[in-house]
Amino acid sequence: MDATGLPPSTLSALIALVRKHTGIAMTERKSVLLERRLRPRVQALKLNSYQAYLDVVERDRAEVPHFIDLVTTNDTLFFRTQQVWDYIEQEFLPQWWRAHPGKQLKVWSAAASSGEELYSMAMLCEEFQAAHPEFSYQIHATDISQQILALARDGQYGGRSVERIQATHPDWVRKYFRPSANGLRVVDALKRHVELAQHNLMLPLKSAKQFDLVFLRNVLIYFDQEHQHTILQQARLSMAPHAVMIVGESESISGRDTAYRFDRPMIYTME
Repeated sequence: MDATGLPPSTLSALIALVRKHTGIAMTERKSVLLERRLRPRVQALKLNSYQAYLDVVERDRAEVPHFIDLVTTNDTLFFRTQQVWDYIEQEFLPQWWRAHPGKQLKVWSAAASSGEELYSMAMLCEEFQAAHPEFSYQIHATDISQQILALARDGQYGGRSVERIQATHPDWVRKYFRPSANGLRVVDALKRHVELAQHNLMLPLKSAKQFDLVFLRNVLIYFDQEHQHTILQQARLSMAPHAVMIVGESESISGRDTAYRFDRPMIYTME
C-alpha cells in the first residue's frame, strides 16, 4: 500500500463519506486519525491505496458497517462525571418514582458505546429497586457501530474501565461483576433489563417507546450545528413530556431554538 498518506482529494472524499454515513463532521486536521484507523482494513483487503478503499465503500454496501466501526469514536468509563450520577441517584430517581408509582422507568442510552454508561445506570436502578421493590426499569441502548454494540452485549471489561470502577465502587464490583478471562463481566441480572440496537442518531428511533431519561453524552461535539439540531429534534420525538436529557460536560444546548429547557449544567428538561 502507498505509505505517503492521504492525498487531499481522497481525504476530502473520505470526510464526505464519514458525514454521509454517520453525520459526524470531520476536518482536514483528522487526516492522521483517519489514516491510522483505516490502514488495517486497507491492508486486510490487500488494497494499494486509501482511494481504492474509498471505492470499495462506495461500491459495496456490505463494507459500510466496517467503515462506520473504524471512523466512530468510542471512549467511556463507568460512572463518568460523578455529578451526573449523583443527580440521578439522589434527585431524579426519587422524584420520578414519587410522580410515577407503579410505572416502569424507560431509559435510552443514545450512544451506548461499549456499555459502561448503560450498566452504570442499571446498577443505580438495581440499588433503587432494592429500597423500592415495586420499581422496575428498562434500558434501551443504541449505537451506530455494530462492533461496539457487540462489546456492550458481551458486558466484559478490562483495563481503565475496570480500574476506575474498582476504585470508585468496590462494593458494587463485588455485587454486579464476576471475574472473566479479560477482567470483569457484568452479571446477567443487569443484562436482563437491557436491550441493544443499532441506530443512527440522524434518523428517528425505531422503538415506539417514550423515554423518561435520555443519555446523549459526549456525542454532539462530533457534529456541526445543523446536524446537532437534527439529532436533538429526532431525540425529542422519543421523549416523554416530563423527560430529562443528559449531555456531556463539554456540551451545551442552551440558547438554541429547541424543545429543551436548561436545568443545570449537563441536565435539560422539556419545554
